[in-house]
Amino acid sequence: MNYDRAWLSSAVIRAAENAGYKKWWLTSHVTESISVFLKQEFDENTVTISRLEKAVQSVLQVIGYSDVARCFQTLPLPLRISLSEIATEAGSGYELVFFELLRVRLREIIESTAQQVEFCDLHECVKILRCAKIWRRDCSVLQSEIVLFIRGELDMSRRANDLSLQLS
Repeated sequence: MNYDRAWLSSAVIRAAENAGYKKWWLTSHVTESISVFLKQEFDENTVTISRLEKAVQSVLQVIGYSDVARCFQTLPLPLRISLSEIATEAGSGYELVFFELLRVRLREIIESTAQQVEFCDLHECVKILRCAKIWRRDCSVLQSEIVLFIRGELDMSRRANDLSLQLS
């Protein structure tokens, strides 16, 4: 079974906080217990969100945290945005087109229900836009510009505080 443990851990943290446990120290242990339980109980490679929620609630109840189980709900799955795909779509050397395509994607994210967004392939994206085979000083400048652009666009939105971002 393949799923993002960080995604599951975030949902457990939120449930614990809603149940009154701030900075719950058991989160990593509970996430691991849930992982073991899911491997033992489900032979399939996939599990529905509904079945996952029931399994997590069951584990939480068994270990004595029914109050956390009652508060548990999965979070929307994280969005994964490939910056290198956007750069490829824009074309090598076309930074202005890239930034406009990125702006469109960011607006879609702002309008979505996503709570976690991972922007990946930043390094490769910059090399595509700079038509560079090796990393150069001007690549670092463009990388910083992209990061600042993403932060700036999202900071201006009404969702700035409820989106969790990751750049890789």
